[in-house]
Amino acid sequence: MTFPPPAPVSHSSRYRRFAALVRKECLQVVRDPSSILIAFVLPLILLFLFGYGVSLDTTRTRVGLVLEETTPLTNDLAASFQASRYFSVTTGRDRRLFAQDLVVSRIRGIIVIPAGFTRNYAAGNRPQVQVIVDGSDPNTANFVQNYVQGAMTNWRLQQQSEMAASAVPISAEQRFWFNPELTSRSFLVPGSIAIVMTLVGTLLTSLVVAREWERGTMEAMMATPVTAAELLAGKILPYFLLGLSSMTLCVLLAVFLFGVPFRGSILALYALSAVFLMPALGQGLLISAATKNQFLASQLALITAFLPAFLLSGFLFEINSMPKPIQWITFIVPARYLIPSLQTVFLAGDIWPMFLHAIAVMFLIGFVLFLLAARSTRKRIA
Repeated sequence: MTFPPPAPVSHSSRYRRFAALVRKECLQVVRDPSSILIAFVLPLILLFLFGYGVSLDTTRTRVGLVLEETTPLTNDLAASFQASRYFSVTTGRDRRLFAQDLVVSRIRGIIVIPAGFTRNYAAGNRPQVQVIVDGSDPNTANFVQNYVQGAMTNWRLQQQSEMAASAVPISAEQRFWFNPELTSRSFLVPGSIAIVMTLVGTLLTSLVVAREWERGTMEAMMATPVTAAELLAGKILPYFLLGLSSMTLCVLLAVFLFGVPFRGSILALYALSAVFLMPALGQGLLISAATKNQFLASQLALITAFLPAFLLSGFLFEINSMPKPIQWITFIVPARYLIPSLQTVFLAGDIWPMFLHAIAVMFLIGFVLFLLAARSTRKRIA
């Protein structure tokens, strides 16, 4: 007995079916408190942490200043340290007074102007100042050393200009482009937006879809005439809009609450964000299809999405300072391309050659992840 071939499905029927899928997913997002929590509450917490709690600025670092001899010259040098906006200086006559403070981290360094400093300077020898720093915090130790060296250089230039009064003094004027105040918030907050979008795109998608695998509703959907492409697209669209909404909220807070300048265009901002959501959502779908378990999905999302975006994207650590094998791994981390692009949009403006390169790479990574997710889903349908 032969059966007639199935009637072709009209475009209107496919449209209605897809619209019903999207409506079902949107209702599920609205009714699920965890989706709202991850999409809107968690980004606010992270943004406040990076905006107010995390700072890479080392202004007003507490140091001890030891004057082993008191002369007009050493007093003048001590005044240059005390006037620096980078130091909060406590002065003493013996370094042993500050030893315990350095051990318990009440101060971050000890600057010692030794006895004989004036005599050596008058003899034409290069004056030496000893700097004792707390090596348990290498970054702060390097900052203290660099700031002391900068203060010494400025003091020597001032002394030379005063001694050569007949000559025209030469001064160096520093200019910092894009972030004149050198505030870490101006690049931490835009970078944190990429971390937020990674969480919303990957973690939320993987958890919600994995929950459907656990409850069996995904198998029920696969028993319908819905194709794999329609199913994936219906899953993606609501979370894509949710990710853009979360990004918009973060940008508004960054500009109006944290005072981060926005010098680029809205077009560039949404183009970069929309393309970045492709690999984020694709990775979430792939994780959910591979695990079908919320706990495993959450762990994989954190390990393969959040941690690489946080540690291997250049957000906090310079990529060029990493070992070569780790640098190669960073090329497949989508946040590596979004974070510098967002920082450029906020602080510098539109630089489309840079943006187009980032968009092309993120699109390629997203395309590969979607192919893998679709293939995994088709296997489960079979």
